[in-house]
Amino acid sequence: MTFLKRIKAVAQKEWLEILRDRVFFSLAFVVPIVVMLLLGYGLSLDVENIPFSIVDYDNTFMSRDYAHKFIDSRYFDFKGYAENEKSLVPLITDNKIRAAIIIPPKFQKNLKGGKPASVQTLIDGTFPFRAQTTKGYVIAINSSASIKMLASYISEKKGITLKSAEKKLRPVKLQIRYLYNQSVKSIWSLAPKLIMVILMVSPPFLTALGVVREKESGAIYNIYVSTVTRAEFLVGKLLPYVTISAVNSVILFLMARFLFQAPFKGNLIFFFAVTIIYVVCTTGIGLLVSVLVRTQIAAMIVTAIVTILPAVLYSGIIIPVSSLTTAARIFAHLIPAMYYTNIVMGCFLKGIGFSYLWKDVAILSLYASLLLLTGYLLFHKRTKA
Repeated sequence: MTFLKRIKAVAQKEWLEILRDRVFFSLAFVVPIVVMLLLGYGLSLDVENIPFSIVDYDNTFMSRDYAHKFIDSRYFDFKGYAENEKSLVPLITDNKIRAAIIIPPKFQKNLKGGKPASVQTLIDGTFPFRAQTTKGYVIAINSSASIKMLASYISEKKGITLKSAEKKLRPVKLQIRYLYNQSVKSIWSLAPKLIMVILMVSPPFLTALGVVREKESGAIYNIYVSTVTRAEFLVGKLLPYVTISAVNSVILFLMARFLFQAPFKGNLIFFFAVTIIYVVCTTGIGLLVSVLVRTQIAAMIVTAIVTILPAVLYSGIIIPVSSLTTAARIFAHLIPAMYYTNIVMGCFLKGIGFSYLWKDVAILSLYASLLLLTGYLLFHKRTKA
């Protein structure tokens, strides 16, 4: 009972410190919500509404019909016709358009005569990912338009229906079905991963600053001379931050589910149970940082380095881990963020549970145990000379 009373006393003291410090209180509760809003609305991998212009040298029925294949697409945002290629240069340079379609003279004449017509596409390559996706859209729309034109030509020459001509031109019909994220919305994938990022960063910051703050103020010496043991102090110290992060995880989950409309297909109890393990794990990172540094500035810098970069670059939030280089993949498997990403994506989009994710859960539990044990062993109730 004495053990629990001491833990409760340390936890209550820490909670009062959090309540008194408005900046720290905001860091604990307000910042995670703000970060979720900023990244949720600001970070998108969807490539739509690409601004583009058209140069139509032919200006015939068929050239205009071809142009409207792009104009009517939801992937492109038509900004008007341009007179020639020279007028496109300032538009692309000034970022007013990201692509341009140039239809050559005799476009209709060549097609009606059974000859191919070469259409040029200019794409702004300053954003490689968007440029490659734009190229894919152009190729797909052009292929569809070409098939329809060729089918119309064959229909006239052979005296068969347009539908029959299209079937002859497409002997293999490809049907694509997207699993898990049927609408292919990037926010459905990003919103759950943002929970991982924020819970990777926030708990270590809170824990590291909370412990180091006592070092800077000298309040830690009261613990050194007290009868409170290392275990009692650390459990009581970390308990408020684990509780705060657990509350934040519920808020972040609700934002991902209802604000960003990300579907949740898994088991809520399993998800939040594993989230607590992950929070304990990331809190352990903050504890480890706090015993290695002596100032809050140093704690912030070190925590940022060991949490933000791995959470963004090596967790699979943007680039799949399987697509990383060999060295990067090895590093990704050495940080807890990747394992929680597998869990959060499995729970949200795939609807899988412990039977599939038990390895990730086991590794997270091992990480949490090792980090807390290491922090405990490195924390000493004595003043270093």
